[in-house]
Formats: sequence, structure tokens, C-alpha cells
Amino acid sequence: MSDVRLPKAGSIEISPSILSADFASLGSEIAEVEAAGVKLVHLDVMDGHFVPNITIGPPVVAHLRRCCKLVFDTHLMITDPRKYAKRFVDAGSDHITFHVETVDDAADMIAYLHDLGVTAGVSLNPETPVATIEAVAPLCDMILVMTVHPGFGGQTYIDAAARKCIRLRELVGPDVRIEVDGGINPDTVARVVGYGADTIVAGNAIFGENDRAAAITALRAGTGR
Repeated sequence: MSDVRLPKAGSIEISPSILSADFASLGSEIAEVEAAGVKLVHLDVMDGHFVPNITIGPPVVAHLRRCCKLVFDTHLMITDPRKYAKRFVDAGSDHITFHVETVDDAADMIAYLHDLGVTAGVSLNPETPVATIEAVAPLCDMILVMTVHPGFGGQTYIDAAARKCIRLRELVGPDVRIEVDGGINPDTVARVVGYGADTIVAGNAIFGENDRAAAITALRAGTGR
């Protein structure tokens, strides 16, 4: 765990997703978006079981932590998040999001993450209703709404999933961040912000562009904030 923290709710933040970055040059890729002024970077952790892809583990996070001061917004798309969460915290993760579909007691998992000293979030897949987290949503520091099916970058945005942000914002008020991930670009970002999202995960819309700073500026402009 580093000495940086998730920004307080209220501001619009861009969290570039490394899933679309060049994995052979992750350090320099992250440095480029850090220089563009973002405060967070989204670390996509996949186990090949909960989602049909495999990405990075704690050793990669630890190496990135040595060269980066950004908030590590770590998204555990894995079957057993409690088993591995501490390893990611020890490696340098600042915020941990787990999927409600992977735990029996989401409130207990949130408390466990807080005890580890990090902020905690829960994520909903596109088909998972808001009702599954109504009781625990106010306990979170950030809620992640998947606007694509998790596992791969470059997918098409699902507006019906994004609309969950409306109900979530009613549940948690202004003090909990709502994050969206999947198919977010300058054309869709205004819509999700209008629904109540304040944390924007973007992968291909940033790392798929040669000028990452300009891509981030375009996303910010699209939010209207």
C-alpha cells in the first residue's frame, strides 16, 4: 500500500485502464498518462476463471508501484478476491474493487479491505441488478458498474448497464464514487456522467490513441465538467 488515496467523491476523475496498454512498456505507458494529469490508473486483474482472460498479479503491481505515484485502482475480476486481496495491498494497491458475484458476504469483504487500510468497492456485471448490493452500497468508497462484459478491452458500451448509475446515486448520495468501465469514449462519457458516474475508466479510448494527453483531454471535455 502506498501513501496515496482515492480522491473524495465530487470531482470527475479519469482512470486509464492498462488492459489496453502495451504490456511490454507498462511503466512508460503509465508515466505518459500520469504526465497528462490523471490521479488514478485502473489495474485490471483477471484470473482466467471468473473472466475468460488472464492479466497481471501482485509482482507486476509491486514493480509498477516503484515508478508511479498514482492511485492504483485495482479491479479484481477473480473468483476468490479475499484470498488474494492482501497480496495486492502489500504490492501497492490503494483501492480494491471485487465483484459481488464472487463473495457470500459483501459487507464482510468490504470491512476486511478497510481493515487492510485501503478503500473498498464492489462491482456489478451488466446482468447483475442493483438490488444485489443495495444493503452494502453505502459501505463502499466506490461502486464499479461494468458497461461491458468483463474480460477484454475494446467492447461496445451497454447503455442499459450504465443506467444502473441512476439508482446507485440515489442509494449512496454524493459521498460515494460511482465508476463505469467499458466502451467509454468521448461519445459515451457525457451519458454516463449524466447518469451519476464520476469516475471514468477508459482503455482503448486512451491507450489506443497515439497522443494520450489529447485523448484524456477529449474525455474530460466530453464530461462537460
